Amino acid sequence: MSNLLKRPFGSHGKVHQITPESAGWRYVGFDLWRLRAGETVGEATGNREVILVMVEGKATMQAAGKDWGELGDRMNVFEKNPPHCLYVPNDQDWSATAITDCVIAVCSAPGHGGHEARRIGPEGITLTERGKGTNTRHINNIAMENEDYADSLLVTEVFTPAGHWSSYPSHRHDEDDFPRITYLEETYYHRLNPADGFGIQRVYTDDLQLNETMAVHDGDMVCVPRGHHPCGAPYGFEMYYLNVMAGPLRKWRFVAAPEVEQIIRRDAE
Repeated sequence: MSNLLKRPFGSHGKVHQITPESAGWRYVGFDLWRLRAGETVGEATGNREVILVMVEGKATMQAAGKDWGELGDRMNVFEKNPPHCLYVPNDQDWSATAITDCVIAVCSAPGHGGHEARRIGPEGITLTERGKGTNTRHINNIAMENEDYADSLLVTEVFTPAGHWSSYPSHRHDEDDFPRITYLEETYYHRLNPADGFGIQRVYTDDLQLNETMAVHDGDMVCVPRGHHPCGAPYGFEMYYLNVMAGPLRKWRFVAAPEVEQIIRRDAE
């Protein structure tokens, strides 16, 4: 199995844990908790900022010395309604108590004390369409660069219809050369509908020194340290993924793969 593909290591409690050390990079971290009603989890952020995403279910949250009340209203991620999220800066604590069975994503990156704790969504998050034809997908932007919500983190959700492609045309963001391109590490947390389905993700560089093609199943994660990273949802299986990106500059600038430049030119006409 590719070392970029991470299968969940359980079905309850913390089922994913990606750290900069385990991924072999510098910025992005990602944990995933699957909780039963009544269970409580909590952590200190240390030198990292965190965005907690209620992927599914409901929980009460406390963070940065404040009770944030109940977050979450979708019981299945494929309902597609905007998520409830909470930003927690570095050097703070957070805890969550599940009201229902729930799935909570913990997205993290270096924090610099530039932002206060705050709720993100569901207000202000609108499901928007991107692409055309079988490249059409739908986006819930949680904290991208036009929202000044974080020091380092960029977070978004993507829903890819069955038979469509996403993170396509193929592109990379693996050089620190703004404004042409920015260096951003990235994780993909995948879900499939129906859950027994599969999707495809390829991660490759122009010189093919990195060239991995992976079948992803419901609950899998993929780490993208560099290179292009398109996803495909086979006919009959809808794909969701939660993206986390971070790097030295909180800007998303990318370069297309040479083989898809003609597609971009054609679509722009």
